[in-house]
Amino acid sequence: MAGILVAVFWAILVSFLAVALARLAQTLRATTKLVADVTEQAVPLLADASTAVRSAQTQIDRVDAIATDVQEVTSNASALSTTVASTFGGPLVKVAAFGYGVRRALGRKEEPAKPSRRTVVVGRTLPSARRGKRKKD
Repeated sequence: MAGILVAVFWAILVSFLAVALARLAQTLRATTKLVADVTEQAVPLLADASTAVRSAQTQIDRVDAIATDVQEVTSNASALSTTVASTFGGPLVKVAAFGYGVRRALGRKEEPAKPSRRTVVVGRTLPSARRGKRKKD
């Protein structure tokens, strides 16, 4: 009787192991198929990525050349600005100052300036220009 019992348990254990091994084999087949599909799709993607990286490198080289040209133009413009400022800046300031002096000299009146008087109105001081300078009819 013990032998039959051990044989039955042994048969149940072997059948469970057989089912587990069958499922493991099925999982391994599916994994192998998945890896093959990923490899099949990854190779073109890597080729596309390599092409994109090469294109990006070409564009970066172009941008670098443009940046170098812009830097050269900027330094030339700065030098030109400095040259123009030093050449024309001083004389223009002198001409403007001379013109201002001439206008001031021609604009002065012969009469001596009167001292300004102030009037206090309700606690406020008004300049002389605001009081008593009305047109007479």
